[in-house]
Amino acid sequence: MSLISIHNLTKTYKMGDEIVQALRGVSLAIEKNEYVALMGPSGSGKSTLMNLLGCLDTPTEGEYILNENVVSEMSDAELAEVRNKLIGFVFQTFNLLPRMSALDNVALPLVYSGMGKEARLEKAAQVLEVVGLADRMLHKPNELSGGQRQRVAIARALVNDPAIILADEPTGNLDTKTSMEIMSIFEKIHANGNTVILVTHEHDIAEFAHRIIKLRDGLLESDLLNTRHLQQA
Repeated sequence: MSLISIHNLTKTYKMGDEIVQALRGVSLAIEKNEYVALMGPSGSGKSTLMNLLGCLDTPTEGEYILNENVVSEMSDAELAEVRNKLIGFVFQTFNLLPRMSALDNVALPLVYSGMGKEARLEKAAQVLEVVGLADRMLHKPNELSGGQRQRVAIARALVNDPAIILADEPTGNLDTKTSMEIMSIFEKIHANGNTVILVTHEHDIAEFAHRIIKLRDGLLESDLLNTRHLQQA
C-alpha cells in the first residue's frame, strides 16, 4: 500500500463570479521514502496539490488515502494530529514567530503533543544541531540570515519526527549558494528515511529529487524518474 494515494482529485474555487479549476482530476501514488518534486508554472495547481496532500485543504471531488486512512473520513482532531505528527511543513516565507528564539520556535510543535518543557527544549536543541545551528539557538529570527531562518523552519518541521516533509518553494527567497546548502539538508533528511515532497518552479532545485511530477493547468503533464539519480545508484 502506498504512503500517499490520490484518485481523481479536483479542486474548484469561486472567485467573485468566476469558477477557477485549480485541479482537474489528478491521480498519483507516492511510496514511503520517495523524494518527489512537484513542478509547473504559476497557476498549474502545484501549491493547491501540496495543500491537499498536507491536509490543509479539502478536495472538491476525488479520494485521498494517507497511510491507509481515507482523509475525507477523518475527524478534525485526527486531521490536526496528522498535521502535527505525520507531516512536517516547510514554507518559502519561513513562518517563524519573531519574538521567540530559534529554540522556542522549533520547540513549539511539541507543545501540542503534550511534551514537558525541559524535554521539548532538549529535543529542539538536538534538531537545531542536525541543521547546523547549534550556535544560533537563542537568536531571534531578525538576528538570523535568510538561510539560517530556513534552517530553523526545517528543524521545526523535523522536531516531531514526521514521516513526510512537505516543502513549498523552500529556496524561493534564498540566493544560489544558500539554496544549495538548504537542498543538501533535504538530501540528508531523505537519506534518514523521510518521504520528501517539494514544490518548486526551479529546475536546478527539482534535480535534487528522484522523481519529478509536472503539472499544467490543473492536470498531470508528466511523472518521470530522475535519471541522474538512477545513474548514481
